[in-house]
Amino acid sequence: DSPLRAFENELGVQAPVGFWDPAGLTADGSVENFNRRRQTELKHGRIAMLATMGYITPEITGKFPGYLSYSGKIAFADVPNGLAAISKVPSGGWYQILTYMAFCEISQDQSPGSAGAKGDFGWKVLTSDDPEEKTKKLAAEIANGRLAMMAIIGMFFQDGLTGSAWGDWANYTDSPLR
Repeated sequence: DSPLRAFENELGVQAPVGFWDPAGLTADGSVENFNRRRQTELKHGRIAMLATMGYITPEITGKFPGYLSYSGKIAFADVPNGLAAISKVPSGGWYQILTYMAFCEISQDQSPGSAGAKGDFGWKVLTSDDPEEKTKKLAAEIANGRLAMMAIIGMFFQDGLTGSAWGDWANYTDSPLR
């Protein structure tokens, strides 16, 4: 019997792959380590889903009217999409972003065994009272989070190579395939 069998019925174990751990992180069979990694996977998946939507949304819907910074006279329309936006946001904006991130981290109890450790922060909009439906939605969240983690890394890579948030490959003249 393998210690990996202890995790075959966990959320996120989905057909056709089943339980997949190519790096062997669960080889020791530690439930505590597995739960910590699952908590981290949920958090990173949620951040990646938000980041992916943040990357795509300005391209589809346009940008907010008005100013990002009145003092710096930086309009939202002046901020490029993608990685190029990093250098355009003023330090006060980055301070606000980091402060909000810190607030999100420390405002909820996320200690092992708490509801927060399992990703439940009491926001019940996307959940269900039906246990089967809730399990289905939680499994979908994990799958979508995994997809979003791959998507945002792909978008960063494409943007870094082409200089465009949408990866205009005509701009990538260093390709060895040309």
